[in-house]
Amino acid sequence: MNAPTRQNHAAILSKLYDMKRKQIAHASEKGNSLRCQVLEAEAEAISNALKAAR
Repeated sequence: MNAPTRQNHAAILSKLYDMKRKQIAHASEKGNSLRCQVLEAEAEAISNALKAAR
């Protein structure tokens, strides 16, 4: 993957990660622990992909 494409990919993953963190905060406010667990797992997968893209 070339540098501009890698940077674009990382930027998209970063935005996705930020959105996922907001979803976690919202689910936490609602007291939905199972949803929080699922969202945390998704956030971790996005974080791992982001690390690999950098």
